[in-house]
Amino acid sequence: MKLPEGYFVTYEGEFQAQEEATQRIVVFSSVVFIAVFMMLYGYFKSASLALQVLVNIPLAIMGGLVFTYFKLNNISIATLVGFIAVGGVAARNGIMMISHYLHLMQHEGEKFTQKMIIRGTLERFVPVMMTALSAGIALIPFVLAGDQPGKEILHPVAVVIVGGLISSTLLDMAITPAMFWLIGRKAAAKSIAEGSAASQ
Repeated sequence: MKLPEGYFVTYEGEFQAQEEATQRIVVFSSVVFIAVFMMLYGYFKSASLALQVLVNIPLAIMGGLVFTYFKLNNISIATLVGFIAVGGVAARNGIMMISHYLHLMQHEGEKFTQKMIIRGTLERFVPVMMTALSAGIALIPFVLAGDQPGKEILHPVAVVIVGGLISSTLLDMAITPAMFWLIGRKAAAKSIAEGSAASQ
C-alpha cells in the first residue's frame, strides 16, 4: 500500500499481542529444547542417542503442519501450543524405543544386531500405538467441531496434535530403528558401559 508522505501504518491490538506471544513461545521453546537435550544426555550418557530421540520432534511437526494446512490454513498461538504438546509425545516414543534396545542388550543377552532391533521395535509397537490412539481418538471430536462456538482454541490444538501423532507414530516405527542401526552402535555401547539410567 502506498501512503502519502508523512503517513505510516502500525499494527496493534490483537495482531501485536499475537506477534509478541509468538516471539515468546519461540524463545521459550528454544530454551526448553536445550534443556530437554541436556536431560536426555544425562539419561542416555550419549549425545548421539539424545539427538536420535529429538529427531522424532520434526517428524511430529511435519504431520501437524500438513494437517493444519488442510484443516485451518493458518498458524496461530493455539497451533503452536499443539506443536509443543505433540513434540513431547513424539520424544517420549523415541525414549521408550531406544531405552528398550539398551535394555535388551544389557539384561537379555542380545547383541547389537538387526534381529535385536526388530524385536525391540515390535515389543514397543503396542505401547506406542496405544499412546497415539488414546490421545488421537480423544481429540477427534474437537477436530470435527471446528465451526462450533466455544471450540476456537481447542480445535487448532487438536488438529495439530492429531496430525503430528499420525506422522510421528508411523515414521517413528521406521526411522528410529533405522537410525539406531546406522549410527547407534558406539553410542549404545558407551551408554551401557557407563551404566546409564536408560540401560537399567
